[in-house]
Amino acid sequence: MNKLNNLAAYEVVEEKEIKEIQATGRVLRHKKSGARIFAVSCDDDNKVFSIGFRTPPADSTGVAHILEHSVLCGSDKFPLKDPFVELVKGSLNTFLNAMTYPDKTVYPVASCNEKDFQNLMNVYMDAVLHPNIYREPKIFMQEGWHYELENPEADLIYNGVVYNEMKGAFSSPEEVLDRFTRKVLFPDSCYGQESGGDPAFIPDLTYEDFLDFHRKYYHPSNSYIYLYGDMDMAEKLTWLDEEYLSHYDEISIDSRIKSQKPFEKPVEAETYYSITEGESEENATYLSINTVTGNNLDPKHYVAFQILEYTLLDAPGAPLKQALIDAGIGQDILGGYDSGILQPYFSVIAKNANPDQKGEFLAVVKGTLRKLADEGINRKSLKAGMNYYEFRYREADYGSAPKGLMYGLQCLDSWLYDGDPMTHLEYQETFDYLKKVVDDGYFEQLIREYLLDNPFEAVITVSPKKNLTAEEDEKTAGKLAAYKASLSESEIRHLVEQTHALREYQESPSPQKDLEKIPMLRREDISREPEEIIWAEKEAHGIKVIHHDMFTSGIGYLKVLFDTSAVPVEDLPYVGFLKSLLGYVNTENFSYGDLTSEIHLNSGGVSFSVTSYPDLVNKGAFKGFFVASARVLYDKLEFGFSILAEILTRSILDDEKRVGEVISETRSRARMKLEGACHSAAVARATSYFSATAAYNDLTGGIGYYEFLEKLEKEYASDKQAIIARFKSVMEKLFTTGNMLVSYTADEEGYKLLPDAMKKLTEVLPGGTEKRYPFIFPAGNRNEGFATASQVNYVARCGSFLGSGEEYTGALKILKVILSYDYLWINLRVKGGAYGCMSGFGRSGEGYFASYRDPNLKETNQVYEGVVDYLENFQVEDRDMTKYVIGTISEMDVPYPPSTRGNRGLSAYLSGVDQEMMAKEREEVLNATQEDIRKLAPLVKAVLATGSLCVIGNEDRIAADKDLFGETKNLFHS
Repeated sequence: MNKLNNLAAYEVVEEKEIKEIQATGRVLRHKKSGARIFAVSCDDDNKVFSIGFRTPPADSTGVAHILEHSVLCGSDKFPLKDPFVELVKGSLNTFLNAMTYPDKTVYPVASCNEKDFQNLMNVYMDAVLHPNIYREPKIFMQEGWHYELENPEADLIYNGVVYNEMKGAFSSPEEVLDRFTRKVLFPDSCYGQESGGDPAFIPDLTYEDFLDFHRKYYHPSNSYIYLYGDMDMAEKLTWLDEEYLSHYDEISIDSRIKSQKPFEKPVEAETYYSITEGESEENATYLSINTVTGNNLDPKHYVAFQILEYTLLDAPGAPLKQALIDAGIGQDILGGYDSGILQPYFSVIAKNANPDQKGEFLAVVKGTLRKLADEGINRKSLKAGMNYYEFRYREADYGSAPKGLMYGLQCLDSWLYDGDPMTHLEYQETFDYLKKVVDDGYFEQLIREYLLDNPFEAVITVSPKKNLTAEEDEKTAGKLAAYKASLSESEIRHLVEQTHALREYQESPSPQKDLEKIPMLRREDISREPEEIIWAEKEAHGIKVIHHDMFTSGIGYLKVLFDTSAVPVEDLPYVGFLKSLLGYVNTENFSYGDLTSEIHLNSGGVSFSVTSYPDLVNKGAFKGFFVASARVLYDKLEFGFSILAEILTRSILDDEKRVGEVISETRSRARMKLEGACHSAAVARATSYFSATAAYNDLTGGIGYYEFLEKLEKEYASDKQAIIARFKSVMEKLFTTGNMLVSYTADEEGYKLLPDAMKKLTEVLPGGTEKRYPFIFPAGNRNEGFATASQVNYVARCGSFLGSGEEYTGALKILKVILSYDYLWINLRVKGGAYGCMSGFGRSGEGYFASYRDPNLKETNQVYEGVVDYLENFQVEDRDMTKYVIGTISEMDVPYPPSTRGNRGLSAYLSGVDQEMMAKEREEVLNATQEDIRKLAPLVKAVLATGSLCVIGNEDRIAADKDLFGETKNLFHS
């Protein structure tokens, strides 16, 4: 602290211990520039830096979003065309990205390596303050939008990365509803505009307006700089001052987020989303009521409304959700608390409803809330919600995302609006307060004040409209045709020349001298020790236990796995559905609502999944499991096994109404999941044509599973008893001790409690039989084109190198980086305008190429076909090869939390990966040469020769390129 107090360039505004995250937080102000700094010192090696700006948009041209992309395309110190990609390829980052929000733009990086961390800070600071955008208009054209005209006779089109990204974002009905809700609730503030850009308005953005936005907002006086982790803060702050901040004087920037004046009475509005010709308009409307709930600066409201979201809507049997389902309004109830803006709002959404039900929908919502406010909310449910969120806050398990990054984003929920950045990190006082007032009517009063007696409300209806996408495309094409017709020959020639000039710019590599300005580590800076695979095979009560011994802060991560080969292949989709059904129906001792409360009062949650593990010893084979998971404190491990026993052996499936409700909700959520990850779904489906593992995954969680859910929902009304009987039969075969494996992540102290606790489950499960059903699937390329109402495409090309004579090597991990950020990046994203591209090759022999929010289809498949030629002629500077190696190690060395490390140990155990294989793979990466990459050409040729193609996307594009497919059909039918 003394070192920081002695920094003449800064004023320390506040300093405090943040006990909840075991850190010291310091708020500082840079005296000369006015920059705001929040420094969080702790012993976390995964260091985080972020610079953010308040960027309230005045229109929906997407200027903030386009700028976010564009500033990372070269700067004064680093004048190459794409420093972001060079960093992805050649740094040890654990996070590297940029994000546009409705009111801010944030540029975060993270790394465990001190030298690498410093390099990342330098590149990002120069990018945001001194970008190349003023010197090179083609950056704006490439990342934002431009007219594209290949020759004078061609059709004029719009293209651009953000333009195509947002066409994809506007294809989902949930996204349409979310954006339209903010537009209606906040007509006079920045939240009424689309910061990401509405494709209808993006072409209205001029280059000069784009530059003016940067001039206005990208100044240290408008910045929010965040540092987190184990580092010399005084050194970092001195560097920031000397290199950047001291070159700026403080100026007055009006970037305040203006509040929307509350409505005097509720408003109503309607909009539409697109469906294909083959989809039904019946019961496909979204009804929603949305109420603004104050502002983001009250930490008690911030947490309390999260708890209300859980209690009213999320938990099985939640009263508001159940009331709407019981009234037959909608097949799925969504909504909750949107807290990422100055004026948060609470939404209740009935999905797949009838538009005529709007009056009844409002009556049920208001009537249920009034009853809860007057008669009281179930205390057990409220306390379960509190415990659930407190467990999540304490655990801080964000998967592969650094927790320091998530803290940094959370602090902006107060800091951005001139509050204390520590407000929402110091959560314990808030939880202690809420526990005291839960029995005093506090939550009921929140309902009265904000959800009942509050006119700041909007009732939104979003209805389906057939072929709306085609109509919009036709309107855009007509507008472009009329514009082209208005041009003179010289103006048309200019557009053609501009198109070719942009293409030439995109195809021209940055000079080597510019590339070398990006600081880079050496191979010698990288440890040769591979990640430790942690597992030990043990036994308890005759059942195999895989123990992952590590420090977990006293939390035990329990998985109970049941081998699905005990179930016939035709029943596997029913196994897939069990993961949604169990825990959502009554058991012998609990209603499903009380069951969830019991779980969250005593644990961090219970979940169910179906997972497969490729067998790397017997290539082409796999192991499939139904997995029951629980997160518990060590002293609650017995409860974990008891509650799993209750769910697995005492669930009551005879409530036909309830089972039907779960089927409808599951089908709805599965559709949302598909719409949100079409690229992954297309890869999984194409791989299922030749891979048993992928075919299994497709039946239990992919497109095949979704088709099963549509059929199940349709047939359930007329065949309830037979369907329920089949679920019971599957459970009897599946849940037996002879079919069981346990995985437990905890230290030795936690493990000592396991054998006794296990009895709570093993003593109530039957022994079962040894009968097994081999997995047989119809191999062969179906090459499907799945049409949706999307404006863009997701193109997957997949294959196998098994049997080709080629073997897996660590160099394939480097190939993924090379393709995803060089060949595919340049051809699909930079030149083609797709928002994303990816590839991958596994030990199982499977490989894939995929595009994301892609305006093209056949052209993208042709790009994939060119990979072999690219590899055969692969030649780069030695420095670039080293860069690819470092970027690959970055992906291999992500510091995962204990739960994920335990999962990785289990996967290694079941797949047959050992420490020797990990060491060999790492050596192959670290020692890789250009020749090793060229040697991969035959392997990639085998992958492409498999010929498996699957596309999800625009109905008209799939029809136009139907010769690529064995079959074209709608992805969704209801």
